[in-house]
Amino acid sequence: MHEHETHQFMNRRGWIASSLLIGTIVLAGGALAAWKHASIKEAEAAAANQPEPMEMVTVAVAQERTHRETATSIGTVLALRSVELRNEDAGTVRYIALAPGRIVEAGTVLVALDVSVEQAELKAAEAQAALAEVSLGRAQRLMDERATSPAALDRARAERDVALAEIARIKAIIARKTIRAPFRARIGIADIHPGQYLNQGTVLTTLQGVEDDANVDFAVAQRVAAELRKGDRVEIVSRPGAPPVEARIVAVDARVDPTTRNAMVRARIAGSTHAPAPGASVRVTVPVGPSTSAVVVPVSALRKGPGGDHVFVVAPDDAGKTRVQVRPVQSGPVIADEVLILSGLAAGEQVASSGSFKLRPGALVAIAADSAAHAGIAQ
Repeated sequence: MHEHETHQFMNRRGWIASSLLIGTIVLAGGALAAWKHASIKEAEAAAANQPEPMEMVTVAVAQERTHRETATSIGTVLALRSVELRNEDAGTVRYIALAPGRIVEAGTVLVALDVSVEQAELKAAEAQAALAEVSLGRAQRLMDERATSPAALDRARAERDVALAEIARIKAIIARKTIRAPFRARIGIADIHPGQYLNQGTVLTTLQGVEDDANVDFAVAQRVAAELRKGDRVEIVSRPGAPPVEARIVAVDARVDPTTRNAMVRARIAGSTHAPAPGASVRVTVPVGPSTSAVVVPVSALRKGPGGDHVFVVAPDDAGKTRVQVRPVQSGPVIADEVLILSGLAAGEQVASSGSFKLRPGALVAIAADSAAHAGIAQ
């Protein structure tokens, strides 16, 4: 009996100890939860008293611009007049004036071959013509006196004409051996020297006409060529970074190449001082299709992301605070430091430019002083 009472007493003590432990744990958990809840409330109160973050940006107003799609081609500059200078007759070079790059006027002697033999023949022919002229005069007087026959007069006249024709023939040979500039031109590179014997048809140099204009030939796809008309404006760029030069289309080839399906187009640059050198390769920007209306914004305003191109439109919210919202757009070509927006943005809307990289949808923004007045938004 004593042992049974002892066992019951020990069980009662264990239950009491367990209950005390559980109670302690519950009280500690409640205290911790109350402290956490108080901390959250305190943080929320502190956050409510904190001002909303604000980003500093500059803004730009979307400007309306007429836009026309363009295509790019590679063209070749051609002088309006260009020849490969050759000699018509064989001979030895006596005189040469082919300084590369020199501009010569029409008629300037460039190369003279030795004509000493022809000059001797010319003197003989002139003497023969003088004798024939005297004989003709004598025959004419005799005919007036009826002292000779008409046949003798005709023969004297024919001998005079033959002598004059021989003079003309020799002078023509001398002229062919004296090579002159056919028009005002710039001389190319030459490798001809005095005393050198030249076969007939030897290439002496090239002459590029110095004109007020220059042509540019380039190829475009047949669909582009079908839209081009005489007088259409194209832009020529001779090297990266160089300002474009305006040219006007003067001809579109009526034939399309069956292999490439391209057609040749010729444009003319007005003013040789602005034209690249003949033979130079240039980039040609060609208009395609009708003009359309678009808007332009600074390049810094356009952002790219997984969802496509977008801008941050700046506008007051219902409370009058200036905020930004994401606006998906379709962008076009970049012109200088501006980008064309083909759709998604209207003229007159204001977008964040400098500082747009740090923005998020709905962000509160402050307008920089140099753009606030232009944008007309209250800060």
